[in-house]
Amino acid sequence: MEEKAVFAGGCFWCMVQPFEDQPGIKKVLSGYTGGHVANPTYEQVSSHTTGHTEAVEITYDPDVVSYDKLVEIYWQQTDPTDAMGQFQDRGDNYRPVIFVNNDEQRQIAEASKKKLQESELFDDPIVTSIEDAKPFYVAEEEHQQFYKKNPARYALEEQGGREQFKEQHWN
Repeated sequence: MEEKAVFAGGCFWCMVQPFEDQPGIKKVLSGYTGGHVANPTYEQVSSHTTGHTEAVEITYDPDVVSYDKLVEIYWQQTDPTDAMGQFQDRGDNYRPVIFVNNDEQRQIAEASKKKLQESELFDDPIVTSIEDAKPFYVAEEEHQQFYKKNPARYALEEQGGREQFKEQHWN
């Protein structure tokens, strides 16, 4: 059995590895979702004219890893208080969104967001949105497994604020 989860948390290059390392994960794809243009390209999404955000689509075995656990991992990769991008990546195509595929995922995501808000871990409000899943378009091949294909560039991306933020807020 397998299910899918879709998360947008800034640059999709930085969202693959944290999920891919988990037991029960079958596949993590980088792509685009939430917009109004079919089969957008990286250049189109980057132009801020398609409405898409960079995201990852995770195929997982719910008998091994729960959606709850995936949402928990998601929060720890993002700044949930920044609606206009993530770290050095700015703009609506980097906005943080949990895209839910069904009522159960919505309930889990909303309960998790409420728990995070009540934790007072952050001074600012939690602004990550929870939206119904929309068509997911797989990104070009050069964007898949970026952390493996281009480790030096990936390390630079992680050092652009994400790594420090994670250490400060999540560790």
